[in-house]
Amino acid sequence: MIIIKNENQLAAMRQACRITAAARALAGEMVRPGVSTKQIDKAVHDYIVIQGAKPSFLGYNGFPASTCISVNSAVVHGIPGNYVLREGDIVTVDVGAYYKGFHGDCADTFPCGTVSAEAEKLIRVTRQSFFEGMRFATRGHRVSDISHAIQTYVESNGFSVVRSFVGHGVGAQLHEEPEVPNFGTAGHGPRLLPGMTLAVEPMVNAGTWDVRVLKDGWTAVTADGKLSAQYENTVCITDGEPEILTVAEGL
Repeated sequence: MIIIKNENQLAAMRQACRITAAARALAGEMVRPGVSTKQIDKAVHDYIVIQGAKPSFLGYNGFPASTCISVNSAVVHGIPGNYVLREGDIVTVDVGAYYKGFHGDCADTFPCGTVSAEAEKLIRVTRQSFFEGMRFATRGHRVSDISHAIQTYVESNGFSVVRSFVGHGVGAQLHEEPEVPNFGTAGHGPRLLPGMTLAVEPMVNAGTWDVRVLKDGWTAVTADGKLSAQYENTVCITDGEPEILTVAEGL
């Protein structure tokens, strides 16, 4: 069942999403050579807790950290640890915060120092694909209109969209209906209505769209070892343009 949020619920979600977005911004500022992924995770955890919120991912289905940090060929669900970032890495940080009964969810891929031209393009195309999808995140369109726009833009730039993981509804639960794939034929799926809140999250690979999961049971990596990037925001469908809820207002 798709849950339509009322104004009071949306007000609470905006607060959760602002904390989430600020945590993502904090993580991005920390991406530089010599910093470990565990250090980033701790900083994000501490920031979320100081705000009176809880990290959405910590303990979720047994996940052992507050952030998912996926480096280079890792697509999603990377577990922070002792890996020390190096010049040229690209680093995806996925963050969630639970506040006043609601979750925010967002992610971005950050360059570590100077990165390759291909990596720059991959990050740029991934971010823009989200906004291509937003052109169809309006009342009366269908979920797959967002999906199709993302896929078309990504593939027109020579990259591929991951099939194994998709976006989703978000609210009182971290994952709610409907699923929001980043691929598919337009004109399918539920119609978009005001009050629907979605985590739209293009995951884009430089090579094949296929992925495999490592022995840790969480980290998904590209099957061909090529780079991957992600960009995600929590958005609300309105009577006009979609409202991007995960907007940071400063740390």
